Amino acid sequence: MYHGIIELPWWGYVLVALVLTHITIASVTIYLHRHQAHRSIDLHFLPAFFFRIWLWLTTGMTTKEWIAIHRKHHAFVDREGDPHSPKIFGLAKILMEGAELYREAGHDSETIETYGKGAPKDWLERKVFAAHDRVGIFTMLAIDISLFGPIGLTIWAVQMAWIPIFAAGIVNGLGHCRGYRNFETADASTNFFPWGVLIGGEELHNNHHAFESSARFSSKAWEFDVGWFYIRGLAAMRLAEVKKLAPVRYYDSAKAMIDLDTLSAVISSRFYVMADYTKHVIKQVHREEIKNAGVATRKLLKSTCSLLVREECQMDEKQRTRLKFCLQQSAALAEVYEFRQQLQQIFSERTATPERLLLQLQEWCWRAEATGIAALGDFAISIKRYSVAHA
Repeated sequence: MYHGIIELPWWGYVLVALVLTHITIASVTIYLHRHQAHRSIDLHFLPAFFFRIWLWLTTGMTTKEWIAIHRKHHAFVDREGDPHSPKIFGLAKILMEGAELYREAGHDSETIETYGKGAPKDWLERKVFAAHDRVGIFTMLAIDISLFGPIGLTIWAVQMAWIPIFAAGIVNGLGHCRGYRNFETADASTNFFPWGVLIGGEELHNNHHAFESSARFSSKAWEFDVGWFYIRGLAAMRLAEVKKLAPVRYYDSAKAMIDLDTLSAVISSRFYVMADYTKHVIKQVHREEIKNAGVATRKLLKSTCSLLVREECQMDEKQRTRLKFCLQQSAALAEVYEFRQQLQQIFSERTATPERLLLQLQEWCWRAEATGIAALGDFAISIKRYSVAHA
């Protein structure tokens, strides 16, 4: 019986399958996602060519379709028009039929043309990768069987299932339903695992939606993005160049007033600002109110903590009613919640001049200090020291 060119123990075949699928995941996150869809890195011809060939062999996906569908996801995230949101289609459908939703979106020529701009148009893309997308995956089948014999068919099946299950299913599904959130984005994105290894760093999905053009998905010191690790390695070999990163906040202790530089720093790092507001104002006042509340009110306040920091568009009517009732029980919480909404409003302004926004921020800080709420006043003072640098 033919055993293939390479004979391995059972665990060797398992290891081979894991390595091959991990290369596919790395190709998706580095080439398709960070390089092509968001332009956060530039790739040298050699790794870019390798990733294109590998994706042709292992997924049959075309670059233009993938980046178009992903960009449309960001444009309509978790609302009507999102090609694969569990909020629209349900978690079960994304987990079980995520690849089918991708294929359906790929048949929409308007989506592909509108959101697929900048994809490769060279001879290889036109005449090989896009024109013969199925040839690649059957070529991979022939390679696997030649190398490993009949077990190669199983390895190939695992390769073919990996992206539909983990990327189209788990990232797009669990990444908008389960996990923790570092940043209160206007969508339901979550980090469903802090060590992004199995899916190339895509596990840090909330971080990505907060800073979608950043080449690095990790944000906290204890988070690990293996895709970023590979990018750093490619950059060290001069095979990649990092173009965009999330802003890095820092405080300038010498600053004593809010100026246009402060405004720019605060707006560019607004997700960090709001995370700080949650930690140092909302949660601190919430703890104080619980400590001083009666038994019935204490139970209510404890049950509504998460709603105090959630975007209103992410709440249903029942949750809005519960939050409203909670705020009626605590004047302090109602006040810091209102200040949170007002700060968000400054960030969402699209037509105001910088001078007008500066006046709004200065007024917000002045009023915050005047409330007599210590946590809110301290936060307003800290705003003066905000600055941004890029790593």
